Amino acid sequence: MKIVVAISGASGAELGLKVLHALPRHFEKHLVISEHAGVVLQHEEHVTCYDNSAIGASIASGSFGCDAMIIVPCSMNTLAKISCGIADNLITRAAAVMLKERKTLLIAPREMPFSAIALENMHKLAALGVIIAPPVLAYYSQQRTLEAMEHFMIGKWFDLLGIDNTLYKRWHSHD
Repeated sequence: MKIVVAISGASGAELGLKVLHALPRHFEKHLVISEHAGVVLQHEEHVTCYDNSAIGASIASGSFGCDAMIIVPCSMNTLAKISCGIADNLITRAAAVMLKERKTLLIAPREMPFSAIALENMHKLAALGVIIAPPVLAYYSQQRTLEAMEHFMIGKWFDLLGIDNTLYKRWHSHD
């Protein structure tokens, strides 16, 4: 699987890196970091890293053939741009390509509470098939540490992307 991981916004940028590191080693991984993410990543785990201003990078083309893209965290600015079709940087351009190619795009908005404008943008994108999955916990898996909480969220995102994982305790009936 070819997958793009994009990190936009500063709050929660570390979670985006954890998503990248949790992906199976055999995946072809491409990373885009916005200038506001404040994160520098050395070439690890066979990842191709792009500058967000590199609008002509391979992932900005439908013919490159990415299977999925996850934006975690997704700032409200990036969400608004994608919702309005503004493709002025590599993250928003790659997202526009995922939409036009009808590929899987998962967005993890990071703000709380959501404004009416943000909710309207999420609704518009959801109607287009974008998976809107903020980092939300469920307590049935009984996370006791921050790491376990992060594994739960990443595992749920991977479930939505069709990526097999054992990152969290699944629901089991006590019948």
